[in-house]
Amino acid sequence: MKSYLVAAVSGVIFLLSGQLIAADIDAGKKKAEEVCASCHGVDGNSPVPMFPKIGGQPRTYIVKALKDYKSGARKDPVMAGMAAALSADDIENLAFYYSSQSGLQVKR
Repeated sequence: MKSYLVAAVSGVIFLLSGQLIAADIDAGKKKAEEVCASCHGVDGNSPVPMFPKIGGQPRTYIVKALKDYKSGARKDPVMAGMAAALSADDIENLAFYYSSQSGLQVKR
């Protein structure tokens, strides 16, 4: 029985790790430069206070936010329009790219 449990847990871990590896950071950067950089900055740290800093945010947060904008579950007319044009792969790639960036730097 233990071996079945170990096999099941190992399979789940394998599947989840495959989801993370499937994202393409270079494609995410390219899409960020094309679509997101004018507001959020290429690295996700917009110098403009009215645009959120998304660099360094968790990948899962970015995926959820973009999917919610796309579905209408999260309301923002600008982001709804931007997310509408993104494919599922675009969303994963952008999330992988932006989550790998340095987040907000605290000045001391």
